[in-house]
Order: sequence, then structure tokens, then C-alpha cells
Amino acid sequence: MGQNGRMDLGLKDRVYIVTGASRGLGRAAAQVLVGEGAKVVVSARHQQAVATAVSELGEGSATGVVADNADAATAARLVATATSAYGRLDGALISVGGPPTGGVLDITDEQWRAAFGAVFVGALAVARAVIDAMGDGGSIAFVLSTSVKQPIGGLAVSNGLRPGLAMVAKNLADEVGPRGIRVNGLLPGRVDTERVQELDAASGDPASMRRDQEANIPLRRYGKPAEFGRAAAFLLSPASDYVTGVMLPVDGGLTRGL
Repeated sequence: MGQNGRMDLGLKDRVYIVTGASRGLGRAAAQVLVGEGAKVVVSARHQQAVATAVSELGEGSATGVVADNADAATAARLVATATSAYGRLDGALISVGGPPTGGVLDITDEQWRAAFGAVFVGALAVARAVIDAMGDGGSIAFVLSTSVKQPIGGLAVSNGLRPGLAMVAKNLADEVGPRGIRVNGLLPGRVDTERVQELDAASGDPASMRRDQEANIPLRRYGKPAEFGRAAAFLLSPASDYVTGVMLPVDGGLTRGL
């Protein structure tokens, strides 16, 4: 730890795109990045959410873009904003909102197609655009889920798409590694975000659901968004320069497999 409790990750004046940054995990990561001296381009689908995020992160450190990862034009807009606002680009944290809930038999074909466009195709489009803009060196991190390693009840879309995206991320790490670009994934478990609170509420008894979930977590509690944010900042930073192709659970020990 450095002065003022900062982690000294070597992030000062580096520039990162953070998608899905208006709330939850994306916002938490953006806050840590800015706190460590980085500049961020944050995106979300709604103007007010983006404006609030930029205001709270600080207009000297954050620039906002209203965009949906499923839109084919989003990737180029994000990269252009970063390079015009800050003159460089060092990587991206690529996150999308949670896909629809439901079992395999509950999800319609149209829901599967829409989720594939946002969760899978849109995320890869952003990654490719960032990689093209960075030249040699940099870091990409995908926000995935513990569903990469084991299915989560009632989240069939996440269970179906995120493991595939994780494998593509590992493939991408092989392809861009010779250029010094690293690609990793983060697998959050029950982190206390609005999304997880909504999932708990959908059970009809959120307090009971939370108790049951916490009983299965070795640390016996939900994670704090800032705890996830610090893990994300580490993977994006020069402090993890020899780490690539890794899927890092941030779950309090919930995932039992290696």
C-alpha cells in the first residue's frame, strides 16, 4: 500500500474504457481506477445514468458515452472517445447488464438471440476495437460470472453464454499475447449490487434467500462492490503484467472447483 491507502498499481494517467459503468460492478471498478489515478471512459444505455456516473467520478477523470454494447457502432465510438479525450488507450473492462432470468425452457428464442448480441457479440466487438487501437501492450478484462464454472439456478442464459465467452477470452489471450496485450476474466459471485438484490427479491423472500446464499459462501457474507473493483483494477493494471488467460473468481470462495 502506498500513501493515503492507495494500492499503487501503476495506473496514474492510464486510460480505460469501462462499459456498463452506471451502477454495480462496472461502477465499482471505475471508482477504483479513478482513485488510483487513471482516466476512464464510462458507458451505459441511459443518458441520466451516464451523467450521474461522470459527475460522481469527477469530470476531470471521467468521460461518458451513452451506448449499448449490442449496437454495432458502440465499439468504435468508445475507442474514438477515449483517444480524443485523453490521447491514449490502455485497456478496457467489458461488462454488460445481467441477461434475463429463467430456466432453459422459459427463455424464448428471441431472448436468446438478444442476449447473445449483447453479452457475447457486443463484448467481443468492444474487445477487438480496443485491441486494434492499443497497438502493443495493454489489458482487457471481461466481467463474467461464476456461471463460467458451475451453473446458477434460474440463470440459464448466463449459464449458456458466459462459459463460451470465457473460452473465447482465453483464445484471444493466445492471439494477442505476442503483442504484450493481456486478456483475463473476472467471475463475480454474490456481490451486493443492485442486480444481486433484484435476484434475491425475485425469490419472494430476499432476507431468507440472502441467508441461504451466505451459508454456502466460505466467508459467510456477500462481497462488497469495492472488493470486486479492486480485483478488476489489479487485472487491468501493470501490477499484473505477467497474468493473462486467467478466469479469476471474486466470490468469497463460493466456487469449489479448481
